[in-house]
Amino acid sequence: MAHGDITHIDIPVADMEKAKQFYSSLFGWQIAEVPGYEGYPMWQAPNKISGGGLAPREDGFTQPRSYVEVDSIDETVAAATAAGATVLMEKSPISESSWWAVIADPDGNAIGLYEGAEPGES
Repeated sequence: MAHGDITHIDIPVADMEKAKQFYSSLFGWQIAEVPGYEGYPMWQAPNKISGGGLAPREDGFTQPRSYVEVDSIDETVAAATAAGATVLMEKSPISESSWWAVIADPDGNAIGLYEGAEPGES
């Protein structure tokens, strides 16, 4: 993935089993839990490129959220806040080599940020 690519889309759901059945039946998405991420089933579209996760709906997470690959979350957050964004969630680790954060653009749209490499990437 390159800086600026949408890398992941989270969909908030209230009933995980119902959502898994809905999306897999409707769109043919493959949905499975990945070791180390239990309780957060990941989906992959038939094109094997598009994907994301099904996450519990909660306050502040009521609409799908796209995650954008960035070279540096710290630099992106600084540039975003200078341009009028607000930080909804500070940078947090996903793994030893990846991190995420969430900002809101000046219109209030939540945008996830992703930095790092997945296992096997360099």
